[in-house]
This record gives sequence, C-alpha cells and structure tokens, in this order.
Amino acid sequence: MDYGKFKYEAAQKAKEARRNQANTILKEVRFRLKIEAHDYTTKLKRAEGFLKSGDKVKAMILFRGREQSRPEQGVRLLRKFAEDVAEFGTVESNPTIDGRNMVMVVAPLKNKSEAKAEQNAVRAANKQAARDAKAPVGQGEPAEPAAE
Repeated sequence: MDYGKFKYEAAQKAKEARRNQANTILKEVRFRLKIEAHDYTTKLKRAEGFLKSGDKVKAMILFRGREQSRPEQGVRLLRKFAEDVAEFGTVESNPTIDGRNMVMVVAPLKNKSEAKAEQNAVRAANKQAARDAKAPVGQGEPAEPAAE
C-alpha cells in the first residue's frame, strides 16, 4: 500500500471525526428571587431550547439586600425550575449558595452529538419536502392547447 494514500485516508478519518464531534457548552439563565410569571416562562423556554440542543444549563438566582436572608425561597424557585425542565434534562448539581447567588446545573438528556444529528435529520426532511413541493405536478406531460 502506498504510504501517501495511507496518510491521506488517515487525515480524512480524522477530519470526519472532528466534524461529528460536538462540545457541550454551559449556558446560563439568571433569575431574580421575585420573578414575574411571564418572565419566568420566558427564561424557562430559553433553558428548554438550550437543553434540546444538548447544552448544559446553569440556573442562577441573584439575591439582593434582604433577599439573602431567605435562601429557602431560592431553593423553592430552583426546584420548581427543575420540575419544569424535567422532560429535557436532569439536575446535575443541587442548589448551592455561592456568595450572593444560588446556583444549580441541569444536564440535558441527549448529548450534543445526538441532538445535532437529530437536528440535521429534521433539516434534511424539510429540505426534501420543500423540493417535492416545488416540482411541477404534470412533469413530462404535454401542456394543454389554449382554447380559442
């Protein structure tokens, strides 16, 4: 076997492996202790999107002033958040206090490469459906003569 050919094939294998590799990123969602319902749902949807795409989510509650004397309310909010995103991810680290913040990490159920492969499959299916819709219906048949 030719050494140059061997080197080329090894380089192609390495390139393919790099292309399929995906790094999990830690995304952050910040709350305040007194968060309104609409703001909470907005943050929740954002976190669900991150988890669907295979990224970890770091949920952080920022305490200010007297809020620091009520950490149990922060734990309650983060537990509610964990229940709401349970179908997309699992709690990796329980709520912990870090200075003026309370932090919890949620890991996705699917890893990044699985989510990416699923996304590519959906994209290919949509592309094929669009291609089929664009194709003329009577392809190959002669057009009807115009009535005079």
